[in-house]
Amino acid sequence: MTGASVDPAPSAGARTLVVGVGLRRGVPGDEVFALIEAVLGRAGLCAADVAEVATADAKADEPGLLAAAARLGAPVRTHPAAALAEVRVPHPSGTVGAAVGTPSVAEAAALIDADELVVAKTAAGGVGRAAKGRVTCAVARRSPATAGPRDVSGGKTSTSPVTGGRRPFTMAAMKPPTRNIESTGPDLRHHGDAEVRGGNLTDLAVNVRTQTPPEWLRARIAASLTSLAAYPDGAPARAAVAERHGLPAERVLLTAGAAEAFVLIARSLPARRPVVVHPQFTEPEAALRAAGHTVERVLLRAEEGFRLDPAAVPEEADLVVVGNPTNPTSVLHPAALLERLARPGRTLVVDEAFMDVVPGEREALCGRTDVPGLVVLRSLTKTWGLAGLRIGYVLAAPETVGLLAEAQPLWPVSTPALAAAEACMEPRALVEAAEAADRITVDRAHLLAGLAEFSEVRAVEAARGPFVLVRLERAAEVRERLRLLGFAARRGDTFPGLGPQWLRLAVRDRATTNRFLQALDQAVQALPARSRR
Repeated sequence: MTGASVDPAPSAGARTLVVGVGLRRGVPGDEVFALIEAVLGRAGLCAADVAEVATADAKADEPGLLAAAARLGAPVRTHPAAALAEVRVPHPSGTVGAAVGTPSVAEAAALIDADELVVAKTAAGGVGRAAKGRVTCAVARRSPATAGPRDVSGGKTSTSPVTGGRRPFTMAAMKPPTRNIESTGPDLRHHGDAEVRGGNLTDLAVNVRTQTPPEWLRARIAASLTSLAAYPDGAPARAAVAERHGLPAERVLLTAGAAEAFVLIARSLPARRPVVVHPQFTEPEAALRAAGHTVERVLLRAEEGFRLDPAAVPEEADLVVVGNPTNPTSVLHPAALLERLARPGRTLVVDEAFMDVVPGEREALCGRTDVPGLVVLRSLTKTWGLAGLRIGYVLAAPETVGLLAEAQPLWPVSTPALAAAEACMEPRALVEAAEAADRITVDRAHLLAGLAEFSEVRAVEAARGPFVLVRLERAAEVRERLRLLGFAARRGDTFPGLGPQWLRLAVRDRATTNRFLQALDQAVQALPARSRR
């Protein structure tokens, strides 16, 4: 493949689904199989991923169950009623509990050796408490790292879903992200703010614009504090965001920063083969892994300017995440190129958190409604200095917005954050943001020109964001020396596809940049002679 390489997931192809089945005596195999097939299909799951069909010991010899499992190509595994009774299920049935001692055979059998419920108890006529019939089934997923039989624990738990309905419910949406977060490689949870803590440093590690939020925005936020006794009303801010992008309000979802949006996507949208294009912001992959997904990486190459070749993304990928302009490379991908990644049946997530720093927001997809499966994320953190307030939004098709909204808690965005969002959509704010983008463009050119004076430093010249990615040998030593000289730079080795020789530098005003360049010169000169200018 030109311009990229695929980092295959270590457990790709592993069967991770457990189908729990509860059925009456004599139900034919066609009926059992038809229900399982329909449930998997509606949830966007693949029958080839079914590891086993599970039920109670008393049903082990049911011909209909055995026939359905045979058609799935999966073994039947049975559990004692006493063990199933210890599993807490989201849709208990008193009738079933009285009859067999287990509040839901289907959900208990699915969950007993799995990690999260993907589809609640379902019968031909409905889901959850409405699921009454000759046969019911539920689907759970094992974490790829723990797939396979495990000892039954009385501590196995489940919680009730946010809603019923025909869409898949992911138990991970109700839990903190504790599973499968770690990847084989960089620390995906490391962020630039860690570089600044513990010292009085000039911050080149975090991409938030300095001297923000402006006074007028602080005043708007402060004014909202008088209404804290009332529950937040997101309608005005949602309408303001929609108007700013020329979209109907039903295509907008307000979130507690872009980071929450990545978690909602990972836990709410069906994805059998998610792919993240790297190097980029690591939170999307961390969120996907935390939700139990096995993630593949497409690694863009430094020697090709970190530019994307759509052909590098596997055809089978049904969820693709890419940043534009990309953090940390600062590369701006053409909109027409990103469009080539879109297709029916695939969710294309484009992180445009830094797009408002691009003059004219050229190459933006945020206002498009003709790109299938497109989900665009925006953040107000960077331009307006609102990292501590947590406010961002998602732009997507109404049905996608609906799925994400169902996974949110009630009132997910605070009243001050809503006030900030509404204010940042006003004409005055848009003019100020455009002026800031122009200044950053000039200041970035000044930084790049100064870096070009160093023979040891190679910068990604195609930078279009409020930061620049640079490569230099022994970057870790240089970074530590810069700290001693009062400057914090973002290490690059926590981004997949980069390594310890990379640093990311935030664009600052000319005076700050000049002081930094002097410090960089001192840091480089202090290295052994083989690394000097």
